[in-house]
Amino acid sequence: MAWFFSKSSDEGIVLTSRIRLARNIDGVPFPHILDKDSAKKVVEDVTSAILDSNSAISKDFDVINLKDITLNERMSLVEKHLISKDLINRSDISAVMINKQKNVSIMINEEDHIRLQVIYPGFKLKEAYELASKIDDLIEERITYSYDTRLGYLTSCPTNVGTGLRASVMLHLPALTITKNINNIINTINQVGLTIRGLYGEGSNALGNVYQISNQITLGLSEEEIINNLIAVTNKIVEKEKKAREMLLEKQSVELEDELYRALGILKYARSISTQESLELISKVRMGVEMGIIKDVNVDKLNELFVNVQPATLQLLEKRDLSPKDRDIVRARLIREKLN
Repeated sequence: MAWFFSKSSDEGIVLTSRIRLARNIDGVPFPHILDKDSAKKVVEDVTSAILDSNSAISKDFDVINLKDITLNERMSLVEKHLISKDLINRSDISAVMINKQKNVSIMINEEDHIRLQVIYPGFKLKEAYELASKIDDLIEERITYSYDTRLGYLTSCPTNVGTGLRASVMLHLPALTITKNINNIINTINQVGLTIRGLYGEGSNALGNVYQISNQITLGLSEEEIINNLIAVTNKIVEKEKKAREMLLEKQSVELEDELYRALGILKYARSISTQESLELISKVRMGVEMGIIKDVNVDKLNELFVNVQPATLQLLEKRDLSPKDRDIVRARLIREKLN
């Protein structure tokens, strides 16, 4: 997956940039009240808008009907941030189009008829929006969107009305978490029209010290204003994380190095480890690599492990269902093999 391998200019603090556009087809009921025949027609119309176009993009997508794949395969797509849990909840009527690079997905019949998202590694919000807008225009050549000249794009949830745009960045903020300054960041963000969530968005926890920051307001602002606001706030948070790391290194150098190397030691030699513990330890080792403390670990391996240690993806790699105890054993073995 493309976003595994972040080469961020911000020392790895900005892991990914995501643009998500919510769209609905004019004259068609929202997905939560669609019957199966109508839902199937929506899937057919959206997929054909891409696949039957003359664009080079048409050859870049695969279509997956959620009802045709296993639960582990569905959950692995969630763990890779290619679909949402809401799409799984509608698996009898939903589908997803995913490009070959695995950084563009078009969810069909989630909360809205179309949830188009583009994920780029690092801090590339404008580039992600440019690609999302291009694909959005391609779909609109064949589909008439539900649109009001005063309100903008009409969506199932009123919080998405207007641009239908959710711009977000995924940030790795271990130092702000360790120094307990993350609560100040959360309070400040909420006051400027943004929201901060955990690894998997709304209702999730910040596993591995990873946080998602996104806009709350979609109505009354242009796409450019939304994105520029998020960029400005993200730059300030990146600077605060850098200063927190510098402070830890200056005031708690030995303690910090000890904690980071202990994390690496556990990952290299543990025989059983949970998802949560592994993500927390990977986060610490990643910070150590980014700060130049740990020299002999490749950050690309840590990025890959961050997804592969999660339950569904782990079982797909193992090609069998595993009990929770067996998952912990297999997870520890996978980490040892990757880091040793």
